[in-house]
Amino acid sequence: MAKETLSPNDCRDMLIAVANKIIESEPILTDADRALGDGDHGIGMERGMNAVKEKLEGTDFETADKPFMAMGMAMMSSMGGASGAVFGTLFRTGGKAVGGVDTFGPEQLAAFFTSGTEGVQTRGGAKPGDKTMVDALVPAAEKAEEVKGSSLIDAITAVAAAAEAGKDASKAMIATMGRAKTLGERSIGHPDAGAVSVAIIVATMRDFVAS
Repeated sequence: MAKETLSPNDCRDMLIAVANKIIESEPILTDADRALGDGDHGIGMERGMNAVKEKLEGTDFETADKPFMAMGMAMMSSMGGASGAVFGTLFRTGGKAVGGVDTFGPEQLAAFFTSGTEGVQTRGGAKPGDKTMVDALVPAAEKAEEVKGSSLIDAITAVAAAAEAGKDASKAMIATMGRAKTLGERSIGHPDAGAVSVAIIVATMRDFVAS
């Protein structure tokens, strides 16, 4: 039966599930990045998520914002590079927006994605259409705001679908940032690796809520 809200420790367990899924998906992320960049995105995300597990496992949290912020800090301190900065910012800034509440529902979901996405755009300078993780994040954040009056499972399901669609849409874009921009039109046909990571993260959150 789907969860109506999440406790702070439910949020912790959801983020551990996310970490496990990203670690499992390292080959997928590496292949996606190899098509457009230097192929290190999967390894970097795996390293970050191992640090996340070390930080979160066995820790009790009193408020829902804390596990998200702890995840962001773990990613920033362990990954380095652009991915560590932007994914760390997503969870730190998004987590801060969740606030010191003891239940995480659709409104907190919207706050997380809206503020986290704004933080990523400010930090990395990317906008929709640049073929980055932002192309999955922006539709996810917009959908989260749109559906925050519905149940948590309906909201996260809609947000996951929006992130997946954004990832798929990135295939048709020409990369304008990072190493991929040197490919020009040859970047068409491949999804951005960061957008693939975002889609996996949100789908895993959905699956956790559904269980």
